[in-house]
Amino acid sequence: MTEINTANGATQEELLEKAAYVESFSNHPIAVSVVNKYNKEIDQSLITDVEEIFGHGVKATYQNDIIAIGNARLMKREGVEFKESVSLGSIIYIAINGKYVGNIVVSDQIKKDSKAAIKMLKSLGIKKTVMLTGDKKLVADTVGQELDIDEIHSELLPEDKLNIVEKLLLQKSSRGKLFFVGDGINDTPVLARADIGIAMGGLGADAAIDVADVVIMNDEPSKIGTAVFVAKRTRKIVWQNIYFALGVKFLFLALGAIGIATMWEAVIADVGVSLLAVLNAMRVLKYNYKINN
Repeated sequence: MTEINTANGATQEELLEKAAYVESFSNHPIAVSVVNKYNKEIDQSLITDVEEIFGHGVKATYQNDIIAIGNARLMKREGVEFKESVSLGSIIYIAINGKYVGNIVVSDQIKKDSKAAIKMLKSLGIKKTVMLTGDKKLVADTVGQELDIDEIHSELLPEDKLNIVEKLLLQKSSRGKLFFVGDGINDTPVLARADIGIAMGGLGADAAIDVADVVIMNDEPSKIGTAVFVAKRTRKIVWQNIYFALGVKFLFLALGAIGIATMWEAVIADVGVSLLAVLNAMRVLKYNYKINN
């Protein structure tokens, strides 16, 4: 968190307290950042009528005050008069009883292995990387360019993300797969629609985790590349085992038909093939792909 900007007589302490109480019901990274900044015990029983509005923010009642916390779209939706911030980062606007009282700016921190993770994915054959975010265009463009993202879409609502994913699904080849990585409740529809949905389990919303096909438990983006590499390696080994097993079986069928192979030799060959297939499959447990390749 980098800024707490007050308006209409509110204090920074009041703004942070009310924001932390309402955001304590969310496990979104921005909400967690606000709660951590408050750094005091929160009695959630004081909060009632919590309503999470997809793509906008959260409304709740705290100490008889109706508090709305979210992006600029939420303020417009609630008919609150406010001035949009030009600060660089994610802006959380706050209104109490329909009156604008300020905003909190949370800087976007790029995970230390994010850039290397994108590089790893491209080296593994990922043809196109796309960023879909509800953040402001300036923030999205800055982050996307630093990470070398091929295509950037910003200031999106959940339905906008879904529409873009539908178009991407039509553009991909018949053998291609589209996977989407997300962590918020707003990402849930896209996670469910993508060929493969990947959720960040550490800070991800429960709804996102529930619909995802894969969950990265330690929230390290590089693990996505590792998963792709292991999947490719596993498929290669599976085909090796299939070809080897069928080849040996057909060989002994032929040898048995002409009287060269006995039943016991065939049984031993069958068991031997099974053991060799298991040993070959165990190679997938050992991989040495380096993220800086």
